[in-house]
Amino acid sequence: MKISITCDDEYEAQKLMSFIFIKEDKETYITGILNVIKNEMIISLKDKSAHSILLKDEENVEKFADFIQSVLDKEHNLVSTKKIKSIIEIVKE
Repeated sequence: MKISITCDDEYEAQKLMSFIFIKEDKETYITGILNVIKNEMIISLKDKSAHSILLKDEENVEKFADFIQSVLDKEHNLVSTKKIKSIIEIVKE
């Protein structure tokens, strides 16, 4: 399954890419979504820190949250990510 997420700008896209980072065992650094405020998403990472990501709009936040939840629940694995300007393409299996 493939999804394209549009971030607020290229900086936010790079930040989200670094949090999604796929290691050899196909895991993500993201452990959960703590809060959503309009187009802003607060995520928690494995190191127990929390970070804010600004996406283009509320639709992209909802799309990403739905997509990543099955990965967080260990139902799917991330396969690849690619950044094109402010858009991130994520593939899961």
